[in-house]
Amino acid sequence: MIVNDEFTLYDLKVEVVANRGRMMCHERIGDYFEVKSGTIFLPEGQGFPLYAMAALLPLLPAKQRPTHPNDWMTTDSDIACPDVHCGAVFRITRTESRTLRHSEESGEALPGAGGPS
Repeated sequence: MIVNDEFTLYDLKVEVVANRGRMMCHERIGDYFEVKSGTIFLPEGQGFPLYAMAALLPLLPAKQRPTHPNDWMTTDSDIACPDVHCGAVFRITRTESRTLRHSEESGEALPGAGGPS
């Protein structure tokens, strides 16, 4: 039985967009990283603060997926730094969408597809 195993994810750009106070982790406005499929890419020679990235990571898989137009994950894009003493604001922007296949991303068989699970 042939099962359509395609699904859509958005690529993301996560960028430092504002400074509402002292930047405790030394990020700069314009610093960014991109998420393409399940991989994070940083520009050559640019770092990104570990603790800020740790706070952003749980949001990224949800932001990659299509969501209801009224869902806050669709409408809200700006995230404050988790350090209460830091003024950095990060913006998560959906860029392009890409079509992936379950069979190329997971070792688990889809229900009804047969094969090993």
